[in-house]
This record gives sequence, structure tokens and C-alpha cells, in this order.
Amino acid sequence: MRTAHTSWRNHLLALLAGLVACSSPDQQHLPPQTQDVRVRYTARRVALPQMPQRGRLLDRHDSVLLATRPQFLLQLPRRPLLDTLALGALLGWDSLTVRRRIAEALPYPGARPNFGLQLRLTAAEVQRVRKDSAAWPTLKVTQRTRRVYTTGAGAPVLGYLSAEAQPFFRQAQRTGRGRFYRLRNGGTEAYYNGLLSGHRGYQHPLLDKQGQQHGSWARDTAFQQGQDLHLTLDVKLQAYAEKLLGGRKGYLVALDPRTGEILAYVSAPVYPAATLTAPDQAGVRAELLESEDMPLLNRPAMLANPPGSVFKLLNAAAALQLGAISPTSAFRCDQTLVSCVHDHPRANSLTAGLKYSCNPYFYQVMQHVIDYVPDSLTQDTVAARHANLAQWRRLVRSCGLDSVLGVDLPREAPGFLPTPAYYDHARRTRRWTYRSIYSLSIGQGEINLTGLQMANMAAIIANRGWYYPPHLVRGIGKGGPLPRFLIKRYTLIDSANFAALIPGMIAVLQRGGTADASSLADVGITVAGKTGTVQNDEGDDHAAFVGFAPASNPEIAVAVYLENAGFGATAAAPCAVLVMEKYLRGSIAPKRKRWERRIMSRARQE
Repeated sequence: MRTAHTSWRNHLLALLAGLVACSSPDQQHLPPQTQDVRVRYTARRVALPQMPQRGRLLDRHDSVLLATRPQFLLQLPRRPLLDTLALGALLGWDSLTVRRRIAEALPYPGARPNFGLQLRLTAAEVQRVRKDSAAWPTLKVTQRTRRVYTTGAGAPVLGYLSAEAQPFFRQAQRTGRGRFYRLRNGGTEAYYNGLLSGHRGYQHPLLDKQGQQHGSWARDTAFQQGQDLHLTLDVKLQAYAEKLLGGRKGYLVALDPRTGEILAYVSAPVYPAATLTAPDQAGVRAELLESEDMPLLNRPAMLANPPGSVFKLLNAAAALQLGAISPTSAFRCDQTLVSCVHDHPRANSLTAGLKYSCNPYFYQVMQHVIDYVPDSLTQDTVAARHANLAQWRRLVRSCGLDSVLGVDLPREAPGFLPTPAYYDHARRTRRWTYRSIYSLSIGQGEINLTGLQMANMAAIIANRGWYYPPHLVRGIGKGGPLPRFLIKRYTLIDSANFAALIPGMIAVLQRGGTADASSLADVGITVAGKTGTVQNDEGDDHAAFVGFAPASNPEIAVAVYLENAGFGATAAAPCAVLVMEKYLRGSIAPKRKRWERRIMSRARQE
């Protein structure tokens, strides 16, 4: 015991001696070595001189969207009072532009414009200032290296560099800390920060008192340049979709169902991508933070809502899988069960039920799922109801619901699907009946889905039962996406049961269907889709639509959700099919140009 105690004490003394020798701020602890080495040498961590360049963000066609470049700033003088008309003439701006640019830079409405504001300038505008510098001695132009956005589109996707967003953070914290953390979204800039930043590289020499190196105390790390990110976005499609939604509240997600690559990702109301980091946008940021429309909320990933009638698709697929119905099942439009807003013929098949979006039809579909009692449980309907709801939930959840899909953005909500235990607690009894949960049949009540989940649901149906997780980066440097985005996921519903939905989804956009006005048959594109109108007790109903095209060989799947917009057929479906046509054809047919202008005009007004 004495020997062990002595050995332990000697080891401790040696360790303390090494720590004394390595006490400078840039030193680190040495690995176990002899006592002589600890006393004689000093461990250092030396940074390599070269700084890595931060990687760029490019769209799917290699257009640069965000890069580190020089930025010119015009410092306005505090005194004397500035002649804004003369300033506009100097910069080549009209009077409206001068007033707008200064107002955007003010920290609050009514602030005086001459208190040291900074305005971003182009290289041509800088030349004009420098040319007349003698006449404008109080103006000062500075140049900084910053992240520069080449597009105004895709703000929630591109995100921001945290170091450049500090003024935004300070503004946000003044509006309430809880609200700030709920809204914060650094986009791909934050999610892939380590890969974009690169690595400076460090050496780890052991030095004697004369500064001579004697080996290394740790492995050196190599310099690595920041890697470019090749996004899945089509920036032209993104900008087009943002014009369709504009100032309206809602979202649009378009993805390639074959790969899970997100083609367009719109969270509306939209705002320019540079707003949160630009030095002359304090006024705009203040408006965004105070707006009741919550424009900074990343709606497709973070906002989970009842999906409405678009959820009838998954209910039907689950019912087919469980044998509760067949594709030829017919049900009466019995409005004593639930109201039906569409005047339509009797739905004598699943295809007709989807075409007319008949609420009583899907009430009875779900009733057959929940109230089915096998012979072995004839006397225990309560247990059967619990088991059937659990089976339904298991099938539907396999489609990526009630869990995060893992999109490459900093925050994502899981949505919600109710469990039997949830209803036991909510209804305060195990003996709840189907009548108390029937809202599930029309996508209302306790079901909540995000925009990403709705778009992925459309992709799953397009693929007849499988999907790749939705993602925003298709290439890192010269490589591909993160490995998890290359793993194909299969649902628990057979492909035949998804295929049985397609005729009804095609019929939705044919004559007599709920979205027949949104057909693209005139340009040879068959769209498969489903409309939804989400009941809202606090105002106008919300409009929803999911679909894909071409129906036989899908290349694009789209989900649209517009808050307080009314019917899905008249508000959401037109936006979705215009995005499909724009992507598949590159242009909009003359027949829909007037339609397009009307939608964009309304989007600008709101």
C-alpha cells in the first residue's frame, strides 16, 4: 500500500510540474510523457498564417447566390444637415429612392437621417462619390469584406452568418426574448457553418527555452478552404414562387420526388435575403420583428397546422392497407354525419370520393377503420377502437409524420398525430367513440402537419410508397449531399394502395373535379392533386393543395398553404400549378397569363 501511495504522489508531482511549464494562455496539457520532457519543453498551438475563404452558396444550376465579396458603405455625416436631393443627384437616385433608402436604414420611424447612417453602394455609385469628393468632403466611403447576396430570393434557405447578424439579434432581443428565439433561423449558412468556414490549420510544437522545436505534442491539423454548397434550389423558380405568394401568409414547397431535392421553398410574407445582415436595413428589420404576420417565422419547417382535406389521401391509403375499404367502395353523401360544401353526384368509388372531396364519404372510410371489430374482440369495442387507431397511426406515421424529416435547416417541428392514450386523457375516458374523433377523417382536429411533411406526402404518393428525405444541399464541395439524404425510406403502405389514389387525384383537375379550373391539359401536362379547405374558427378558412406532375412520371411535387385565403381550389391550387408549369415548361401559357397577373397583383397588395 505504501508503494502504491508513493507512486501516486510522484505521478501527481510530475503532472503539476508539467502544468507549471505549460502555463501560458496558448499552451495545452501534454499527453503522458516522462517528467523530464514536461519540465524542459513548452507546448504551443500555432495557427497557420493563411485564413480560409468562406464557401459560396450556389443554386442547382451553379448560379452564385451568396459569396464573400467586398461591400462598399457610404457613411452619412452627423453634421451639417444633409441635402438629400443633392445626394440623390450625386448617386443617380431619384427622390423616392433616396427617401426609401434612408427610411430603411433608420432604427425607428421618425429618427433623424443625419446621425451617422451607412448605406450600401454599388461600385458605379462609389465611383461617382469619389469623382466629386472635393464637393462632398463630409461623405466617407469604406470597403469591407462581407457576405454578399446576389439574389433577394430564398431568405429562409440562405440564412445568415451569425457574426454579421448581431445588429438583428440586438433588435430582436429588445422586442422580447421569447419571440426572438421562436423566430431565429440561420438557414444553410448556420446549418453548414463548419463546412463553409473551412479550417485554418494548426501546428503543435514542443519548444525549449531557446525556442527550438523538439517534436510535437499533438498531431498537426491541415489547412482546409471553406467548401462551396450546391443547393437544390432553382433560383428562378424560387423567385417566381415568391412573387406568387408575396405578402400573403403561408408557404409553398416544391421538390423533386425522385430525389427529395427541394426546388422551391417559400415562407410568406417574403422579404429580401440580405435584410437581416445589411447595415442599412435596421428600419426594415424593426418592421419585420413587430409585424403581426410573423414574416420571420420559417413556416414550411416550423409551422404545423391541420392539413384539411388533403389528408384524405393518406386516410384512404391506410384504409386500403387495413382492408377497411376497396377502390370500389361506395358511400352516400350523408350530410347528417358531416357537412359537405360540394354539390356533386353520389361517390360510388374511391376515385369519385377524391374527385368531389366528399366529406361524408371519408367520414365513413375512417369509421370503417376505427369501428372495425374482429370476431375475437366482439364484446370489447373499446379495446378494438384503441387498437385500430394505433394501427392507423402506425401506417400514417411511416410517411414521415409526427416526427422531424431531418431537413438541413436549424429548426424543424415534428407535427402531431393523436394516439389512443392522447384521447383517453383529452376525453377523460377510455370509452370515447368514433363520433368524438371523426375530424381526423377530413384532416382537422388534432392532426398537425408542416409544409415539408405535406410536400413529402405528395412525393410519397408520386413514388407509390417511398421517399428520400427532403433536403436543400445536393453537393458539398465536389461531393454529394450528406449521406442520410441518399437513403431511400419505405412506408408501411403497399405501393398498390398508393397507386389506387392516382385516378382520383387526376380527376380532381378534370371536369367536375374540385380543381378543374387549374388543369394544365392544354399544354399536355396531366396533374394529380388534392384540394383542401381548412376550417378556421378565428377568421377566414385556410386554403391548401398538394399535387405532382406529370402524373405518370412525376418530376415535381408541390404543397401550398395560404392562411385565411378561403377555398383550396380557388386560392392554393392555382399557385401550385403555375409553379409546376413554370418548372416543366419554363414559361406560362398565354391562357393563364391573366390569371398569373391577378395572383401576383394580390400578393403585392397584401
